Order: sequence, then structure tokens, then C-alpha cells
Amino acid sequence: MKLLAVRRLFRILRVVIRYRLDDYLFALALPLWARMLRHALPWRWLPRRSLDLSRGERLRLALEALGPIFIKFGQLLSTRRDLLPADIADELAKLQDRVPPFDPAEAQALIESQLGAKVGDAFARFDMQPLASASIAQVHTAQLKSGEEVVVKVIRPGLRPVIKQDIAWLFLLAKMAERASADARRLRPMEVVSDYEKTIYDELDLLREAANASQLRRNFEGSPLLYVPQVYWDLCRPKVLVMERIYGIQVTDMATLADQRTDMKLLAERGVEIFFTQVFRDSFFHADMHPGNIFVSTRTPWNPQYIAIDCGIIGSLTAEDQDYLARNLLAFFKRDYRRVAQLHIDSGWVPAETKINDFEAAIRTVCEPIFEKPLKDISFGQVLLRLFQTARRFNMEVQPQLVLLQKTLLNIEGLGRQLYPDLDLWSTAQPFLERWMRERVSPLSLLRNLQLQAEQVPHLSQIARETLERLNQQPTQRQQQPAVDHRWPARLLGAALIAGAVTQGLVISLIAWPSWLMLAGGLYLVLRR
Repeated sequence: MKLLAVRRLFRILRVVIRYRLDDYLFALALPLWARMLRHALPWRWLPRRSLDLSRGERLRLALEALGPIFIKFGQLLSTRRDLLPADIADELAKLQDRVPPFDPAEAQALIESQLGAKVGDAFARFDMQPLASASIAQVHTAQLKSGEEVVVKVIRPGLRPVIKQDIAWLFLLAKMAERASADARRLRPMEVVSDYEKTIYDELDLLREAANASQLRRNFEGSPLLYVPQVYWDLCRPKVLVMERIYGIQVTDMATLADQRTDMKLLAERGVEIFFTQVFRDSFFHADMHPGNIFVSTRTPWNPQYIAIDCGIIGSLTAEDQDYLARNLLAFFKRDYRRVAQLHIDSGWVPAETKINDFEAAIRTVCEPIFEKPLKDISFGQVLLRLFQTARRFNMEVQPQLVLLQKTLLNIEGLGRQLYPDLDLWSTAQPFLERWMRERVSPLSLLRNLQLQAEQVPHLSQIARETLERLNQQPTQRQQQPAVDHRWPARLLGAALIAGAVTQGLVISLIAWPSWLMLAGGLYLVLRR
């Protein structure tokens, strides 16, 4: 085992002991061998000081102590409210995305290595002091030779080996938890770590983020709703991203937004409209919409426009998922629980053998109390969360795209309510969903689908022709192959009968007639044509 892995293990163990996370582990319903193990751990023999902290606070502080990779894991974990208790999810949501910056000289060396040129040759000005620092990357401001102000995002050096070791230990801990506890298995720790592994390795490729930003910018080109900074592709590399520098107000800076007399109601409603436009019109949505990635333009406060950055995590839905999700939401807010249950089964989100009456009753039991509140007080994101949690009881498989969607909706709704507490998300969303459903079956949409299907005709005809040619060639090929003797099983049986007759003995006697019968049958089967 590598020295780095051993050192990392001892660091993890020290933090676990410090924040007494092992107390929560051994409080679970563990098998006998695991319960006996706690008596063999030396640090549990010694007196330990009490911690006046909740379990969520202990976990958050432990992740912070373990550094950027575990902080990022905690941030991702906080979005899995379908798996975590609410108190832990709320505490993990407090993890900040800002960590101490690394040496600017290292950042400059990495940028020059990626670009194959000195920063002085690539930029008219490069600011060594970082503008911001996160768990994966660091951002510096610069100016292009052509005069545009830009930001240069660079991946932290030496991150991949550390990530590899941390992921390996996380997988080991998850596997041990699944084996030791049924409660842990319900939380699917292996699946959570696997999701995290994919997410964090994707974020290490800044070309992927640049492509996502370009696509999102193109989707909202000229829109008053959302602005996405321009990517300068000539200066982008796997570990370096150069894009337009934006000047806006952070969306949570309520005082500054109020000072410029921003229309807060319109701003909140536009956040909802942006979300549904990305999900249903484009099937390409920014899935990391926390306040640190959202700004508000200062140009027209009476007609506010959002600015989005950091497109490292993007979600998408299939046409089928879009359709079923829209129908689910419309049926849900009409309290048509039978329709909600049937749509879950039709979409394959729950097994086809699910008893629809039981599923409908479960949904009604969970959701009816929600609708006792005024509509503006109903959390759209929490409704979706409760719906998924109910479906989980009926063996609904976790849909990664729906988890991302739920996380993003919770972020958008929380942000909207912070901007405008009386935001009625449903009255904003319902017209959009109903209009989108009508457009799906409009003559223009049907004509567009017909055109797409017509474009597939040449391809389908080519496949059909190739299939027919293969079928026509098969008889010829069979004729060329040597004939197969299908009589060998009968001959084998005949040989066995002859061998059995000889073994039994052939004598001229009435009592030996079975042996002679076996011999006759065997000869017939062997010699017949």
C-alpha cells in the first residue's frame, strides 16, 4: 500500500476520533462481530470529552477538517435529501465553497504548461492574486491582448492522486457500512460515492465545463432572462478555462439589490421561469445553482437579468422523462393521485407489478396534509421530494437525472423565496407547464416530429435492405455447409441397447428374452437409414 494512502487513512481516523463519529456508527443495528469490534478499539478505552454538537455539525466539521475533497463530497451529499435525514442534510448545506488558495506561482506555472506560452505572451495583464478559490479550482483575473477582461480558472495541482486515494477510502467505508447495517444499506452509500466519483472527475476536465457554458449561452442567446459569459476557446485547455469576466451583484446580497431598486418579485419569478425553460424547452439545465454561482446584472434593475457561472454540473432529461414529469406535476397539483400513481408505473419509475391502489393510497396519505396550507406556502421542491420518497417504498429505482432535477429545484425555490417571500411558485410554473404540454401536441410540433421521422426513412430503409440481403444469403450458406446427421441420438441409444444386451448375456432360453429384445432394438436403431 502506498505511503500516501496510509497517511491519508490515519488522517481520516484521527478526525473520526476527534469528532466522535464512531459513536453514531456503533449506535446502528450492527451484527455481533461489529458490536464486539468497538471493544477492541484502543481509543474507546480512554475517557473522551463530550461534544456539545449535533450529529450534523460533527459531520460537517469533520468534512471541513479533511480538506477540499471531503468538503466537495459533503456538498454533493447535502443534495441527496432523498437519502439523508433532514437535520444532516441541512447542516451539510452550510459547507462553504471557499477554501484557502494555493500558491499563485504554481497556478501560473500550470497555466503556462497548459497553454505552451508565458502568461505575459498570452495575456496583456495577469493578476497573481486569486479572485476566488474553491475545492477543485482557483480563479485569477486577466486581460486579453485585445482588451477584454477575463477570468482564468485553473485546476489545483496534484489533485488527482489525492482524489484517487480519498475515493478509494470512501468506497471502502461505504462497503463496510453496507455489510454491517441494514440502515446503511437503505442509504445506498456505494451509489452515493459512485455518483461523487463521476461528478468530481468530470469537474477536473475544464473543457467539459467550457462546452456546457457555450451550450447554455447559445440556449439563452439574446434572452432577457439569463446571461452566460462567453468562453474563449483558443485559451481553454483540460486544466485551464478562460471566459468573460462578469460584473454583477451576488443574488444573496439583498441590501445591494434593494439599493438599486431591483424588482424582486419579477426577479424571483424569472428564476422559476429560467429553471422550467432549461428543463422542458432545452432539456439542458444548470444543476449547480447555489448562490455562489448566480449573480444579477446591474444594467436594468426594473427588468432584472440573471448571470450564471460555473457550468461544471449539467443535467438533462429524455423526452419521455420530460413528458412524464410534466404530467406528474400537473396531476399532483390537481390532486389526481390515481393519475400520479399510474404515470409512475407507465414510466417504469416503479415496477410494473406495483399494486396501483396501494400506491395511490400512499401518495394520498403523504400529500393531502400538504394541500391544507395556502398554495403560496407549499414548497414545490419538498412536494417532489416527498413524492420520490413515497415511491421509494414501492421499490422505485433512484433516477440520477431526477435527483439532479430535485436538487436544482430546491435551490431555485429556496432562492426565490429568499428574494420574494410571497412567491407562489405553482402559479408561476403551472402556466408554463400547461403551455408546454399544449405545444407538445400542437400541429407545428406534430409536423416537426413527422419531419424528424421522415429524416430517418433513408436510414431505416438501408437497415431493412441490409437485413433482407442477409436473410436471402442464409439459405445459400446453409446449402454450402456439410449436412448434419440428426440421427446420431437414435444410433447412440441403439449402441447402448446392444451393449446392455451383451452385458446381460445372450442365451437360448425363454428367461433371456429381454436381452434378445434389447439386441434387436439396438441393431434396428443403428442400422436403419
